[in-house]
Amino acid sequence: MSDLLGTQPKAPSLSDRWGPVALYLLKRLLSGGLVLLAGTAAVFFTIQAAPGDPALAALGEQATPEAIAAFRAEYGLDAPLMAQYLRWLLGFFQGDLGQSLAVARGMPVGELVLQKLPATVFVGLFALFLAVVLSLVLGTLAALNRGKATDTIATSIAVFGISMPDFWMSYVLIFGLSLGLGLFPAFGYVAPGDSLLGALHAAFLPALAIAAPMAAVFARTLRAVLIETLSKPYVTAARSFGLPRPFVILHFALRNAMVPYLTIVGLQIRYILGGVVVVERIFGIPGIGSLMVDGAFARDYTVLQACTVVFLVIVLVVNIAVDMICALLDPKQTVR
Repeated sequence: MSDLLGTQPKAPSLSDRWGPVALYLLKRLLSGGLVLLAGTAAVFFTIQAAPGDPALAALGEQATPEAIAAFRAEYGLDAPLMAQYLRWLLGFFQGDLGQSLAVARGMPVGELVLQKLPATVFVGLFALFLAVVLSLVLGTLAALNRGKATDTIATSIAVFGISMPDFWMSYVLIFGLSLGLGLFPAFGYVAPGDSLLGALHAAFLPALAIAAPMAAVFARTLRAVLIETLSKPYVTAARSFGLPRPFVILHFALRNAMVPYLTIVGLQIRYILGGVVVVERIFGIPGIGSLMVDGAFARDYTVLQACTVVFLVIVLVVNIAVDMICALLDPKQTVR
């Protein structure tokens, strides 16, 4: 029997399955490290090139030249830029982000960022959750009802969402759902540790303001990918075998559409962080976005540098995580 059937193919071992994925992860980590290094240089020298004197901003217009010189010497601002960058870079990799120059003068910036980070992470994750849920519903409905009224309505909502900036959406939501209907607070923040339901209630409007434009992009992407996937031969074959339509959609169509969909989600993370900077200020959320605005107005370069690099690290980590999820879902397409 074995002669008639020929040599049976050997089942792939665990190392055969996970080896390419592990190598891909190593490559992504190395490339992410290089991007982080280049990003720190870009952040430092761009902020240093901005107009304004942090010593003058911290001490005031009436400060004497002696006081300004002493301030610069105290915080190392009198050293050459390259020396300042290398000192700051070394401190960054050691967990020391320097001291605040004006926002909280003398306070370690790392402590300041850690105080503000939970609020930003909570609102950002809430916004991402809303964007994914809305896009999955709208994109799937539009693809399954292509050319029908449902498709037109879902596509119109997506176009409307893309056309609205997050700051304008914030004011629309405040006037409509807060001041108009009184359903949500227009200002303030509740920590999840104090009350999870209260935190979700208070953060709903800012999270929705950030999520709406992203959900529109996700939905249009998912619609296009699903329409293409539903026309594939394996989907048609699965339907011809009599498999239930919901099973075919979930198991075959949506599963294969997840790789390009998740790729777009990972790329849009930077827009969450960009929206956070504006939306936190509008809704009075004590997060990193508000801290960045305070640092910009106070010419506190160390605060600006720290917040920007933290955002860069978040984007890199999320993109690597998304790439790994895509590699596990479909190693043939993502692992090279």
